[in-house]
Order: sequence, then C-alpha cells, then structure tokens
Amino acid sequence: MNALKTFQECLSEFLEKFEELAGQYDHTINHCSELENLIDAYSKFITNENNRKEWEQLEQHESSWVDQHVADLRKKSALCVAIMEKYRALKLLNGYADMTDYFKNIESCIEKEFGSFHITSESKVLLVGSGSFPMTLLLIAKRTGAEVVGIDIDEEAIQLGLNVVEKLGKGLNIRLTKELVENLDFTKDVTHIIFSSTVEQKYDILDQLHTLTNEHVVVAMRYGNQLKSLFNYPIKEVEKRKWKLVENILRPDHVFDIALYKKALLTC
Repeated sequence: MNALKTFQECLSEFLEKFEELAGQYDHTINHCSELENLIDAYSKFITNENNRKEWEQLEQHESSWVDQHVADLRKKSALCVAIMEKYRALKLLNGYADMTDYFKNIESCIEKEFGSFHITSESKVLLVGSGSFPMTLLLIAKRTGAEVVGIDIDEEAIQLGLNVVEKLGKGLNIRLTKELVENLDFTKDVTHIIFSSTVEQKYDILDQLHTLTNEHVVVAMRYGNQLKSLFNYPIKEVEKRKWKLVENILRPDHVFDIALYKKALLTC
C-alpha cells in the first residue's frame, strides 16, 4: 500500500499547488511559468499508464477519499487551465509566442475531433467553453473556412479571445460571445458542436440543445474517465430518446477522450 499512499500524497500536492497558483493570478503574466510547468506535469501524470493501477486501487480501497478530493482536483485544475489560457493570450498579445506541452497535446486532438463527420466550408461550428485562447476555432476556421462561434461564461476570457482572434485570425469567420445557447440564432443552424472537457454542466447543456438544434447536428463531447477524470468531467449516460452515442474516440496519450453523439431516430 506504500505506492498507493505515495499516489495520494502526489494528488494532494497537485491540489495544493493548483489552489496556490490560482490565487496568484492578477490579470498579468506574473507566475505563468510556474503554472505552465504544473499543468504540463499534471497532463503527463494523468496520461501515464503506470499510474492506472494506483488509481484503480484508490477507487477500490479509498472511496471516501476519492469522493472528497477528486471533485476539488477537477475544479481547481479546470480553473488553472482557464487561467493558463489567459496567460497564453496575454503573452501572445505582449509579443511572446511559445507553446507548452499541454497546448501541443490539445491541438493534436483537434485534427480528428469529429471522426468521419468532417467539417467543410459549409459547416457551422459551435464551441461551448471557448476560453481565452480559442485555438480550436482558429484551427477549424483556418483549415476549412467554416463559420465558427464560441461561447464562454467568463467575460475576461471572451475579451482576451477576441483580441487573440484579431491578431491570429483576422478575416476569418469567427465570433465569440457570452450569450447562452438558447439565445443564439446560430444554434438552430449549427452542424457541429464541441464541448470543452472542463465545462461542468456540459450534459445539461446537451440535453437543452436537443430542442434547439436541427436533426443532423453532430456533437463532440470531450471528456475524461478513470484517471483522466482528475482533469476532465467524465462521460454520462444520455437520454436514449434524445441522443445516440455513435462513436467513442479513445486516445490514451491525450488528456481527454471524445464521445460523438447524433440525435436519436424516433421509431414511433
């Protein structure tokens, strides 16, 4: 059980550092290097197969510890990812243009986000949880010419995202807004929807989108189960009368996996 104890202590140390560095954010790039290093280390930790055994033992033997700490780790790491995106945006806008391992990992996921449901120049793409550095939207718009819209509940993230788009995607058909899905005229015409893995209410929003979207829409739900649930909100059961899981894209070396949904066909 020594390995399990070490594993728990490691997670507790990550949580402590996330809380510390989240509290240090002051809307400048101060402390960005330390947070980037922490997120990169955490990304490697949750994708390391050598940690799977300890995670399974933790779930089996220390369920109360898991219940108490995993939700905090998920929330704090998600908050720190949001802050790190702000750092990346601020650095870009101040003349820096580096790339952390975490962002390289994310961008390598984007290429085949929708499996066989390809995005074309005629597509209309909605990203829920666009963040301060909307790289998914930038890459899609640049490579396909599709119309893309990103929404986020964070006002600062929206403003930073708009500045990033102005610098990197001027002329591309990209819109960022704090509007809710039910208030977007765009929603009824959307062909592809992407949910960021750190959006806590993503399955509630998915349920809401059933009546707001057209019958051909495809949804890419980023998620993380088991060890990856330390960094992402996990997959959930959907109401089978509304949505059907058509593909589950598992990526062991990436920080999240992708569940693809289409609307269920009514049989009566």
